[in-house]
Amino acid sequence: MGGGPCARRADILRFVVDSLCCRGHGAGMEEIDKSKVIRDAATVVLLRELGGVPHVLMGQRGAKAVFMPNKYVFPGGAVDEADHGCTLEGVPDIRLGDRAVGLYMAAMRELREETGLRLAPRFEALRFIFRAITPPGRPRRFDARFFVADVGDVQNDPDDFSAACDELSNLHWIALDEARSLALPFITEVVLSEVEALRTAPKTAHKAPFFYHKDGRSHFTLL
Repeated sequence: MGGGPCARRADILRFVVDSLCCRGHGAGMEEIDKSKVIRDAATVVLLRELGGVPHVLMGQRGAKAVFMPNKYVFPGGAVDEADHGCTLEGVPDIRLGDRAVGLYMAAMRELREETGLRLAPRFEALRFIFRAITPPGRPRRFDARFFVADVGDVQNDPDDFSAACDELSNLHWIALDEARSLALPFITEVVLSEVEALRTAPKTAHKAPFFYHKDGRSHFTLL
């Protein structure tokens, strides 16, 4: 790669994900359950300003959860078949191809189910920023697309989580620069870095990082 801003950003992201992948995710894991089905999934990074400080909404998965127990995560989950048959206003991101409608709808549905918050039903309420496929050997694998949304597109009270299901506990808004103090999955740390980079240059054309694992090692590209 060259020395431009995109190249530097790519190098930083690759360094972060490679470093984090070394935390207990060594070789050997590749040999477990290679036949696991990889499900499409969507995740929402919901942002708001509080006292001039950017905050992000996060919750904690249960101790008995099969996938990422006890970890703090953004709201999100797997795409359901019914998500593909829904209709939204506007135009989806062309990088998501024929899966776009299902991914956008899954993001909105999971946000509503896990937090009780409802986003405006239009494609422009979500900005595609990141893609990652769960490495082989995990108990469940997802091809996850991450979207950023602004609290201004939430249609109900952003502090009212009374309609949330019990999948996430300790739902709360946390300052973006304090979120790393929580117990996070490694990919969530990488996404936080991407969100921080986007906030420093919001008008810059954005290519979404895509992380995946093949032939026993991690790979990185920009979409």
